Amino acid sequence: MIRHAKSSWKDIDASDFERGLTKKGKKSIETIGSYLMLRGIRPDLMLASCARRAQETADMLAKKLDFDGSINYMQELYYTDTETLRQIIMMQESDTERIFVVGHNPQVTDMANMLIDEHISKIPGMGVVAIDFEIEHWSEIEHIKGKMDFFIFPKQFQYYIPNQIRAVLGK
Repeated sequence: MIRHAKSSWKDIDASDFERGLTKKGKKSIETIGSYLMLRGIRPDLMLASCARRAQETADMLAKKLDFDGSINYMQELYYTDTETLRQIIMMQESDTERIFVVGHNPQVTDMANMLIDEHISKIPGMGVVAIDFEIEHWSEIEHIKGKMDFFIFPKQFQYYIPNQIRAVLGK
């Protein structure tokens, strides 16, 4: 579960759907993308809200991870309820092992909390909750919980960026 990066409120005439990312948001994608790359974490499939900020987040993250697979931009992921979100995940192909879902709060936080035993109060911008499931088919998430592998977000790297990530960022 991935919350989109920080979005801009600068253009007061833009609708919520049209808001793009801030410079800080783009930088956070680089940081989180570097972490995922160092851990060797890449999706087999990306599902993203079709709101501009979620699309930009998915596109930039895919580029950072050298992911050339499918990104499905879905209207259904723009401020949907958690049950609809779970149904979308449950419909994915069984041979798809790793799915990145790029969406909005409170849905991504609520969905993560539905899928794990731990409780997360709020996934911040560009926060990532990785969940492992012992399943054969995605439809099984209707009845079981997964185990949280990690929960990361940009502010964790605000004052200290590990040397490996710094090297990947080119700093």
